[in-house]
Amino acid sequence: MRISVYVPLLVTVVLAVLAPRPARRLAPRPAAWALACGALVTAVGWLGSLALLAFSGFARIPEVAQEGRWSVAALRADDPVYLTVAAAATLALAGSVTGLAVAAVRQVRHLRWARRECRRLSGHTELAVLDDSSPTAFALPGAPGRIVVSRGMLRCLGDAEREALLAHERAHLRGRHHLFQTLWRLTAAVSPLLRPLADTGGFILERWADEEAAAQVGDRRIVARSLGRAALATAAHPARTAQLAAAGGAVPQRVRALLAPPPPRRALPFVGGALLLVLCCTSLANAASDSEEMIESAQRAACLAASGSGPTPSAARRHDACCEHGASHDPRPHDDSGCGRLTPCRAQEPQPRG
Repeated sequence: MRISVYVPLLVTVVLAVLAPRPARRLAPRPAAWALACGALVTAVGWLGSLALLAFSGFARIPEVAQEGRWSVAALRADDPVYLTVAAAATLALAGSVTGLAVAAVRQVRHLRWARRECRRLSGHTELAVLDDSSPTAFALPGAPGRIVVSRGMLRCLGDAEREALLAHERAHLRGRHHLFQTLWRLTAAVSPLLRPLADTGGFILERWADEEAAAQVGDRRIVARSLGRAALATAAHPARTAQLAAAGGAVPQRVRALLAPPPPRRALPFVGGALLLVLCCTSLANAASDSEEMIESAQRAACLAASGSGPTPSAARRHDACCEHGASHDPRPHDDSGCGRLTPCRAQEPQPRG
């Protein structure tokens, strides 16, 4: 508990600082999955660590200790967490839970809006063409999703570039990239430290769709040219929606990546990230186990102190016998229980035979 409870918080900081830069240079599809898993595990670890730290202060409240039947003094002696740290963790936990709830409501509303817009679009095919002169192209998730392109965008592109554009948006729908975005936004709401992962994740999703389009078209330069023309056409017009837009993300970096060979698959960054996540989960489990042991020790101390005899060997043996027999509360006082009022005991020591 002294160190393990802080390890998930440290892993969150390390991942947020070190992961974005190499993730942009890796193969986009496995990088997106790795970032999603990393964000999810570290967000859970963040909430778990804050909850354990907050509980260490909450458990020292006399009223809570009376209900839980443990000794505040024993808990204070065993627990290395300062009350100021526990108070700060409580405030941080409240902020994280509130942010998660607000972000979840927003994401649900956004997805419901997208499904409603899909139903409102004319036609029943995957492609919906808007009679609009402003260049617009984006993927709209739904059941099923739709690809929305304006006539202004189609006039800006040639036949091959149109095919590349549609392949790009189709890759967004086929890969369910909106679910990745939802996950990253929720984890960023839990911990502001994870916002760099959300920003990097948006870029990686665009790169993922670019690579899928290049594989389908068979020419990376056509996809790069389509991306460049779409970005120039939409530069003077505000985007209708930020939902998986064709010209979204850092366009110059995406064009340079398309003009270069496909990114190689490297295992070392993924192995390192996996080890960090294993460390996060192991430390959180260890901290939870230590917290449970401290509570049990404080309960034994309260039981022995209530007997008035102190933690003597005979009292400890009577307490163990009480716990083994699973005795229920007996309101009648008895002198030899060794467990007092907090954990009453019906078991009696065997009397010597005359």
